[in-house]
Amino acid sequence: MQALLQQIGDLLLGSLPTLILFIFLVLAYQFLVQGPLSKTLEERRARTSGAQEEARNAIAAAEAKATDYATRLRQARAEVFKLRESRLKEWGRERDERLAQARRAAGDNVAAARTELEAEAAVARKILLANSGPLIEQVVRTVMPASAGGTR
Repeated sequence: MQALLQQIGDLLLGSLPTLILFIFLVLAYQFLVQGPLSKTLEERRARTSGAQEEARNAIAAAEAKATDYATRLRQARAEVFKLRESRLKEWGRERDERLAQARRAAGDNVAAARTELEAEAAVARKILLANSGPLIEQVVRTVMPASAGGTR
């Protein structure tokens, strides 16, 4: 048993430099590779998730702006429609006023022309009445036979 313990002690003593070298390599790997790699991966995750969060915020802001623009556009269209309607009504009123004025002027012109025509007709009647006697005699002489006092 003593020999067995002696052999195990020799083996442990011989493997001690390998064990120390292995522990040194593990620690060196941890500090030189694993630590910086973990830190880089963590920064990458933070940047990625931060960029994703910024993208979500930007999308939400863009949607809010789009909604605001759509609301403003609807309001502007409604204002333009109201303005257009008021202008159309105003133009309609102006047209109606002009038509009424034109009708009044045409009515006045017709009344003046009717008065003038009636005056001319009265003058023509007077002339016809004044000249009707000799005209009647001339018609009778032309139409009637000579025996009845005509020229035929």
